[in-house]
Amino acid sequence: MSKWLEEHLPKVVLAPSFIAILIFVYGFIAWTGWVSLTRSRLLPKYEIEGFIQYDKLFASPRWDVAMNNLFLFGFLFIGISMLLGLVLAILLDQNIRTEGAIRTIYLYPMALSMIVTGTAWKWILNPGLGIEATVRGWGFESFTFDWLVNPDYAIYTIVLAAIWQSSGFVMALFLAGLRSVDTEIIRAAQVDGIPTWRIYTAIIIPSMAPIFLSAFIVLAHLAIKAFDLVIALTGGGPGFATDLPATYMYAMAFSRGDIGQAAASAMIMMAVVFTIVVPYLYSELRAKND
Repeated sequence: MSKWLEEHLPKVVLAPSFIAILIFVYGFIAWTGWVSLTRSRLLPKYEIEGFIQYDKLFASPRWDVAMNNLFLFGFLFIGISMLLGLVLAILLDQNIRTEGAIRTIYLYPMALSMIVTGTAWKWILNPGLGIEATVRGWGFESFTFDWLVNPDYAIYTIVLAAIWQSSGFVMALFLAGLRSVDTEIIRAAQVDGIPTWRIYTAIIIPSMAPIFLSAFIVLAHLAIKAFDLVIALTGGGPGFATDLPATYMYAMAFSRGDIGQAAASAMIMMAVVFTIVVPYLYSELRAKND
């Protein structure tokens, strides 16, 4: 008995976690996919009706707004976070004296929850309390900064808050990549008289392609599942101006009582995640096999 236990102890220890994941992750994914093919409303129904929920979803103007916002938010959030993180990492890579303090300052927002970030930026951008009120208090009565309540610009407030929170993480990721580059290559390039900017653009940054890909995957995941930041900062408003797929799914499930629509939107979100993650996993497995 003791010999059997010794041989199978890892399996026994991991079995509860494996069963829990199988049921509460993959089981509920399967359940959501099933419900998305039914006419479920307030309560789930299990008679398959085809793709009626998806037809209704793609015909919804609110879903169109949510998807357009996702692509705009994702493009700006990922692009600016990676650019800003790279610039900060290159600056810190120059071994400046205040590196520790600067790194702490930029990493601190990552330690905050999205709810805290959203609430803080809601105060900062509130026309009656934040930037607009402060500048007007300085005597500039005509100054306006009403992005938070302007339907045309409200989505950009989500972008600002998200970049503020995540760019420090990207900076740390890129800084670790910069510090891992072989210093002998850099010294050889310096001996040859190659300018520093050229060393970064031609040698160092191209060698960090896997780190760029990893940063992109992490940021894309954050963008797709963005929910609490939107709820805390704008609540999806004004109107539906800052709706994202995650907030749409929540509204359908808990405010509108339309489980079928919520399930269909959840499956579309999962499909978007798969289109990003699967190529990444394929490239990683291929690299290992080669």
